[in-house]
Amino acid sequence: MTDSSIEYAAVFQALPGMVALLTPELMYADANEEFIRVSGRSREQLIGRYLFDVFPDNPNDPAATGMRNLEASLHRVLATGERDAMALQRYDVEDPERPGEWHERYWSPVNAPLVGPDGKVVLILHRVEEVTELIRARGRSGGNRGSRARVLEAELYTRARELQELNDRLRQAHSREREVALALQEAMLPDRRQVSHHHRAAVRYRPAVGALNVCGDWYDLVDLVGGHRVGVSVGDVVGHGLEAAGVMGQLRSALSAASRVAEGPAQALDVLGRYAHVVEGAESATAVTTFIDFDRQAITYSSAGHPPPVLVHADGRTELLDGATDTPLDARPDPIPRPQADTSYAPGATLVLYTDGLIERRGEDIDTGLGRLADALARNRDQDPEALADTVLLELLPHGGATDDTALVIVRL
Repeated sequence: MTDSSIEYAAVFQALPGMVALLTPELMYADANEEFIRVSGRSREQLIGRYLFDVFPDNPNDPAATGMRNLEASLHRVLATGERDAMALQRYDVEDPERPGEWHERYWSPVNAPLVGPDGKVVLILHRVEEVTELIRARGRSGGNRGSRARVLEAELYTRARELQELNDRLRQAHSREREVALALQEAMLPDRRQVSHHHRAAVRYRPAVGALNVCGDWYDLVDLVGGHRVGVSVGDVVGHGLEAAGVMGQLRSALSAASRVAEGPAQALDVLGRYAHVVEGAESATAVTTFIDFDRQAITYSSAGHPPPVLVHADGRTELLDGATDTPLDARPDPIPRPQADTSYAPGATLVLYTDGLIERRGEDIDTGLGRLADALARNRDQDPEALADTVLLELLPHGGATDDTALVIVRL
């Protein structure tokens, strides 16, 4: 079905709530069937008539303010071009069959502008929630409760409806931002096929499910100058969405460049820490980097507040590379040289770097998650890196999806 085949006039009439269209002069231009039914006015009594001629304030009640409040709301919409949701209002409505007889009614209006090509408001969409029966029902069941309490209950009811609609719009906006942020991150991270071809490695990224904190995790593999050496890093930026994705890209690129000229991983993180100090949004970011020397069969590593890499030896023994752990990247106003450490391996070993989404669980000690990871790696160490990466994610991530995003790098040595 195309837009041209939809009869919007019929859709307007069939809307389940009370909806009317008002001109800038506050004349009724149209009203749907529900508005006509609930208001007790015929179409002829509404269309082309001035709103407050049809529904004036009760002249017998000097305290009546409902219609004056509505008029003020409508003029705000005309002046600002912005939607105006009113608090619950009491209106005394004259009985069309019995002139001079007034009935107490409770309506909750929302007024929204319809803007023309010139940017001016050409119509006002006037939507009304009729809650009179709810007020009366609460009054019958409330016994000694006052009218003020009943009005507040009805107000909570109508505002809950408004909040639900707002939340729906926020979820849609977040979903669009999340898709853009994930696409941006995918474009900035190294290609999986290129990584696997050059380094017998596997990389994975899994975004959080139904959470805001996505797109802050990253990984990188870079060929180093001098001998058969590779730099492997992972990091985590605090934040979410496009901002975190942008900061992630800056830090990953900076570390990649620093690693190519640094004497070791500690010096690379020193440079990255100074850079993070001037990058807005890099506060509390963490990273760990390892320099693998395949000729010497040695790994040099340094960590800036990040969970330790795991080295799985060919015989199944696991080693946490936690001998050079320091503060997060931007933790010190005046950085001091970071520590680094070395370890050796035999051919067939496996190096694993990851972010905290893989091991951390709410209410659980981090050592439990580290033990779970070490066990999964030792049991499945004979799998090739691609299969091992899938197995680790399957065993460690919750079946319903993780609440934090996860990056994983596996290198066969």
